[in-house]
Amino acid sequence: MHGLYATYYASHMVPIPFWLEMLAVVAASISGVLVARQHKLDLIGAIALAVVCGLGGGLLRDMTLQVGNVYILNQPLALPISIATAAIIYIFPIIVDRPEKIVALLDILSVGIYSATGADKALVYGFDPVICVMMGFFTAVGGGMLRDGFMGVVPGIFQRTNFYAIASIAGASAYVALVMNHITSNIIALVACVAVTMGLRWLSLRFDIKSPTEQDIARFLHRK
Repeated sequence: MHGLYATYYASHMVPIPFWLEMLAVVAASISGVLVARQHKLDLIGAIALAVVCGLGGGLLRDMTLQVGNVYILNQPLALPISIATAAIIYIFPIIVDRPEKIVALLDILSVGIYSATGADKALVYGFDPVICVMMGFFTAVGGGMLRDGFMGVVPGIFQRTNFYAIASIAGASAYVALVMNHITSNIIALVACVAVTMGLRWLSLRFDIKSPTEQDIARFLHRK
């Protein structure tokens, strides 16, 4: 299937507004610098962690796909904005010390946007639907995964927690399904992706639904 839809999707790439694109970068970078402060890193370490968190997922996607432009190089403002965000928040943490809910909202919003844009790039180059969803997932949570790895802790997406990775996969799946079946335009599919991602995250927090952990199915069947 690779290349089969490339021409069609290349002319229908999702048009992300610049301000929304940068909002996703800022939100993800903030989460990186907050972790850096928790681990008592210096300013350079905080900036590095913010860049990894804000742009690492896209870089992981681009390195995996090996097609098209590398986002961190092709968008000249992404890296400076990530660095500036890290420096400002590190020096003036009071900006985000209080509104935790706002930061959490921006964080999951960035996950929704990255899920759509990551899946969209794979669609542009004609990859299979499963690969497209995986690229959306990589883009959305790859930065956080790399951030946790650099800090020497088990990545949050691998731990039992409220929906985060699952929300990203669901959002990317919704985007791919809507676009590949020509049900709607890319921009509406983007909105749907963000809505699904944020909706699942909210439901998991509202009702304290967490991803399942190890279960002994044999014991359960034997009990029956």
